[in-house]
Amino acid sequence: MNITKHVKSCPLELVVKLINKKWVIQIIRDLFFGKSRFHEFKEDKPELSNKVLSNCLKDMESNGLIQRIVDKCDKKNVRYKLTEKGQSLNRVLYEIAMLSVDGETYSDQVKNDVKASFRETLL
Repeated sequence: MNITKHVKSCPLELVVKLINKKWVIQIIRDLFFGKSRFHEFKEDKPELSNKVLSNCLKDMESNGLIQRIVDKCDKKNVRYKLTEKGQSLNRVLYEIAMLSVDGETYSDQVKNDVKASFRETLL
């Protein structure tokens, strides 16, 4: 079946466009693993500048992947959370992570630990 007759853009291409930009996957992963604040996204990414992170978060929000939540009492207190659309990536990211772990030369113990961590968080 030729899908181009039925859809303007390939659904796979549309999803890849959403998550293909640098840092998006890492930020989504961080959100799944409990990080929610600007400074937390930068903790293990020293090469990520404030400007790039800010632009990335804005893009992710405009694409419907995340929601920006501002504390009513303290406007400087901002956190981010995955939207339903962002949450729907959990299984996809899990499968990508498993493909990567299985392809690497980790010890069996490390593979099992990483798989367990992602399984607990993403599934």
